[in-house]
Amino acid sequence: MPKRVLEGVVVSDKQNKTVTVLVERRFTHPLLRKTVRRTKKYHAHDEGNACKVGDLVKIEEHKPISKTKRWIVLGANAGAPEEEKNEPAKKKKAS
Repeated sequence: MPKRVLEGVVVSDKQNKTVTVLVERRFTHPLLRKTVRRTKKYHAHDEGNACKVGDLVKIEEHKPISKTKRWIVLGANAGAPEEEKNEPAKKKKAS
């Protein structure tokens, strides 16, 4: 059976070789037919302490590493998620 891969944002990197990743999932409510957002935090193993707060990372299921860690970090994209990067640029005044 294939391992699940999730994508989320690092919200804490204070522990040694561990990061806390916030994963958001969206689904349509069965009765209201409205899109609902749910979030969950996962502890993931980060061997080189490479991830920082705000990084967009992919995590994969893994055998238990500790009491709470069952995920490992696959890769990290430095910086904030795409929604936060798409800010309108300032316009220059024409002289």
